[in-house]
Amino acid sequence: MFSGNFFLNFDITLIALYLFWAFFLGLVIYLNRESKREGYPLVSDVTGRAVDEGWTGMPSPKTFILPHGGGTVMAPRPETPEVLPIHPTKGGGDPIEPMGDPMQLGLGPAAYAQRADHPHLCYDDHQPSIVPLRAASDFYLAEEDPDPRGMVVLDADGEVAGTVVDVWVDRAEYLARFLEVQTPKGRRVLAPAPLVRVNETAGQVKVNTLLARHFEAAPVTKSAEQITLREEDQIQAYFASGQLYAKPERSEPCL
Repeated sequence: MFSGNFFLNFDITLIALYLFWAFFLGLVIYLNRESKREGYPLVSDVTGRAVDEGWTGMPSPKTFILPHGGGTVMAPRPETPEVLPIHPTKGGGDPIEPMGDPMQLGLGPAAYAQRADHPHLCYDDHQPSIVPLRAASDFYLAEEDPDPRGMVVLDADGEVAGTVVDVWVDRAEYLARFLEVQTPKGRRVLAPAPLVRVNETAGQVKVNTLLARHFEAAPVTKSAEQITLREEDQIQAYFASGQLYAKPERSEPCL
């Protein structure tokens, strides 16, 4: 029989501390497992063998309902590992080397996520959010901003890479996302707005990440008036990767 107050025989502070430790450990395990819903199980790019999943293991499959009537998707789900065109180096500082043009192969800084191959939709009307101005009659460029349409596009060496023919705007965010550039050979490619510099005085647009020949080989959209989530990532990665891959000297050490 206990005498007096029952809790006199327990250290409430110590019990609260133990409960906090148990909760925190459970939270760490839960977050670690949830972080593996996409991109797991890991597969070695070099050996092709599965990598240890860790002591917390993989989470149980869960079904997610996609917006705008896009159906459902399960994660994690069985996926076929992608065979990358690379081989391990026998020396030097890089563990792997691309077997071809890394900008075209989507390797290193040119890598992009295999997102859904459909456009991002606006919440209100369920229409594609990123469209050219020619398809968005209710949008226009602000008077205080330069209008790049008709301006010449110069590459990193100052050579002509094309002419701006349109601006692609984000109807959901009210800003410019891409400049549509027509190359001398007639191809129309999208240059990400953050990577271009508009010189209104000179009537020129400068893209320092690529050379003119890279514009001719840049990825393009399947549709002339909309861009999918996957195409967004692919185009942005291609243009950004030129900062390292466009010229041989850019990937060499400074010293």
